[in-house]
Amino acid sequence: MTKHFIGVAGNIGVGKSTLTALLSQHLGWEPFMEGVDDNPYLADFYADMARWSFHSQVFFLARRLRHHRQLLDRPNSVIQDRTVYEDAEIFARNLYEQGWMQARDYSTYCDLYQAVTAILPPPNLVLYLRASVPTLIKRIQQRGRTYERQITTEYLEKLNGLYEDWFEHFSLCPILAIPADRLDFVANGEHLSLIITRILERLQGKEVVTFE
Repeated sequence: MTKHFIGVAGNIGVGKSTLTALLSQHLGWEPFMEGVDDNPYLADFYADMARWSFHSQVFFLARRLRHHRQLLDRPNSVIQDRTVYEDAEIFARNLYEQGWMQARDYSTYCDLYQAVTAILPPPNLVLYLRASVPTLIKRIQQRGRTYERQITTEYLEKLNGLYEDWFEHFSLCPILAIPADRLDFVANGEHLSLIITRILERLQGKEVVTFE
């Protein structure tokens, strides 16, 4: 049996963890879920983003790189909730562009990220869950996480823009964009089946895969 390493990418609230769990259940892939609560810089970061953004992002990057390496070594197929690429190309970039990370720190961070990812084998496929801000807000409200109540429309719009730019330029491995606005893979079994079919087609080498 061919081993696969799949990454699931997308904005806050888009359904990465849910899709990871569903694909794991239906395809027998080992799931690897995102965790953020053990970052020792997180409380300091939220209290003073400008001072602690670099430290916090380096911690996230180091941990994500370690997890990526571990997943490459797993004997069976794995699916990861959020990729190492998003840490750098979405969230660290956003901190820099919003003025919460100094140019010197951001340059050092990017040098580290690029040096390591240049020699780190990529996943076989990245799934990009793409959704509009209204859909993201609706799903964030539905899951009711207290710490997400302060997330603004403007913040989600900014991240969506960065995700779209990343998607257009990402070339390390195949990437499949899934239209999460109109495909409800939680409530609609046919939608989930369609997504699974398209993923398998892409893994089998089909170059053009659409959801039309």
